[in-house]
Formats: sequence, C-alpha cells, structure tokens
Amino acid sequence: MWRSLASNAFNVLMLLILLLGSVAIWGKSQYYNPGPLSEPICLQVDRGTNMRSLSETLYERAAITNASIFRIGSEYRDKSADLKAGNFLLSKNVSMDEITDIVTRRGANTCGSEIVYRIGINAVRIQVREMDPITTRFETNLSFILGEAAYENFDVLSQQPGVRHRIAIAEGVTSYKVVMALNSIAVLNGELLDIPAEGSLAPGSYEFRQGDDRQAVVLRMQTAQEALLSEAWDMRLENLPFDSKKDVLILASIIEKETGVSAERGLVSSVFINRLKQGIPLQTDPTVIYGITQGKMNLGRGLRQSELLKDTPWNTYVHRGLPPTPIANPGRKSLIAAVSPTKSDYIFFVADGTGGHAFANNLKEHNKNVAKWRAVEAEHKSSQ
Repeated sequence: MWRSLASNAFNVLMLLILLLGSVAIWGKSQYYNPGPLSEPICLQVDRGTNMRSLSETLYERAAITNASIFRIGSEYRDKSADLKAGNFLLSKNVSMDEITDIVTRRGANTCGSEIVYRIGINAVRIQVREMDPITTRFETNLSFILGEAAYENFDVLSQQPGVRHRIAIAEGVTSYKVVMALNSIAVLNGELLDIPAEGSLAPGSYEFRQGDDRQAVVLRMQTAQEALLSEAWDMRLENLPFDSKKDVLILASIIEKETGVSAERGLVSSVFINRLKQGIPLQTDPTVIYGITQGKMNLGRGLRQSELLKDTPWNTYVHRGLPPTPIANPGRKSLIAAVSPTKSDYIFFVADGTGGHAFANNLKEHNKNVAKWRAVEAEHKSSQ
C-alpha cells in the first residue's frame, strides 16, 4: 500500500514538474515570439507609470497577449526599475522582449508630438508636428511666426513631458539672431548674455529636452562648427590666397550670403579666390550690409551709394582682402566651397533673375549681364 501511494505521489510530482516546465516554455515563447500588434502604434508612458499599469495598457491596446507574462519577463530581466517616461514607437508584431527594451532604453522619444523652432534669416517659425506611427512621417498640425501670432494652448503643449523639441538653424543666420531666438524659447533655461563669435555656430538640427541650459545648446553648435571647419580645412586645395581656418570661415560666410543655389557655390568661391589672388577688392554687398546692421536685423532695402562708400571694417568696396570677421554662420557646403573652388577665370557675377547668377571674366561681358538683370528688375517692377 505504501509503495502504491509513493508511486502515485511520484507520478503526480512528475506531472506537476512537466506542467510547470510546459508553462515556463509557453511563457517564454509568449515573451520572445512576435506579438499580436497588427499595425504600429505610438505608446505614451507618463511619469510615475510602473510595469504593472504599463502591462495593462499594452494588453488593452492589443500589443501583448498576457500582462502577467510581460511583468514576469521584465522582472526576470531586471528591467522593471528602468522604465522611462516618453513616447515610444512600437512596430507591427513587436515582441514583449523588444517592448521591454524600447521602454527602458535611454534616449529621445521615437514618436508622438514634436515642436520644431526653425531659426531663419527673416523670422523664427514654430511648427507643431505629429508622427503618423504607420508611415513614421511627421505631419504639421500648427505653424506660426514667433512674435506675430500665438496658439492659446502652445505653452501647455510645449511643457508636456512626452513632446520632443528641436531647433533647426538655416545656413546664413547670424549669431545675434540665433541667441535672440534661443532666449525666446521658454522651455530652455539660463539666459544668454553674450553673443558667440560670428560664424562659430553650425547651422543644422539640434534636439533638446525641456529644461536644458541654453549655453549647453550653444556649445553643441560651436563643437559641430569646429568639426565642420576642420573637415573643410583638411580638404583645402593648394595655392589658396589664405592660410588660416578663420579666413576659410570668413570666405564661407560670404559665399553663404551671396548664393542659395548649391550648384554654384564653387563658382562664387572661384570669383572671390580669383579677386584675392589678383588684389581686386571683393566688392560684395553682404559685407557692406553687415557693416551697417552688425547682423542684428535685415536691411530690408537696397544699398545706397553713400553706404557703398562708407568706411566700415566690413566694406569690401573700400577695403581690399577679406573682412575682419565672418558675416554669418556658414554651412558645410559653403565651407567646402571656400577651400575647393570650381576652377574658373571669373571675376564678376550678378543676379540673372532666376535665383542664380551670371558669371563673367571681363568687365564688358559683366556689363552685359548687369543690363540683362536691370531689364528683369524693370519688368518685375512694372508688373506689380
């Protein structure tokens, strides 16, 4: 009898072990295998959320098959305490294991709302954008010029924890305008009192977090520009009429202000290089304008004859050679154009009415191009 009882107990124990093993294998497969999500979603995790409440949210949104298995798996991987607040893109059929990694990983939000502060030559435009989790493309829901219009709920939206923030600086913006724009972004901390050296800030895109220090953002821009300048310096051609990185930065800033057409940057550079080599004044209007405005505002009109003759350090009609400082913050393409100009004999250029320029290697040809440009201007004025 005792032998029969012992045999039965042993069989029950073995059955329990087999059942537990089967459950463990099933649970493991549920945790690591592709999940039930039929299309991508954006998952918002608020501050204070724990793995229990997150698992319930994931189950309700059909992203996982079992909330308990998700919690047990996260605990087993020792990830429960690493849960981050933010917005996270979950792809189709994402596994519980992958979700655990996504919501515990350090880094920027991967979906949800984004506020872009576009710092341009003429204004700062604020765009509020939302990512479509299916296409992973941002769609602009709101756009307005800073200082001209306001959105009544913008301040509330901009301070929500899951919102991404990004600054986008256009090529050719001056350091003064960048600082004024940064000081106007309410979610940044620490007022900027000094203007960084002209040309020292790299145009481009910079993501930041609510509460970041403005000076830290500026330092990132300066570090990026130093890297771009060093890259360009290493690419420089021989026999250029300058021998310092500062001169490259100055020339690149002039190229940046003279043309927005990427394909002709090398030609514009060649005109200035040829003039420097021949001792001809650069005679470039943007330098004269900078001498008047110091980069603090747009001139908003054509230059007067008296201004072309006014003696400022930046007036390249009055002074030969490069001006003493850059006149804006140039981008990578203008930096490279400054050190690797297109080979040409051109020493003149003028607007051609199409957004680009007409180039010439002698005054007679240049005067013809000027006459064509003035005819285009006259036609434009008569049509207004």
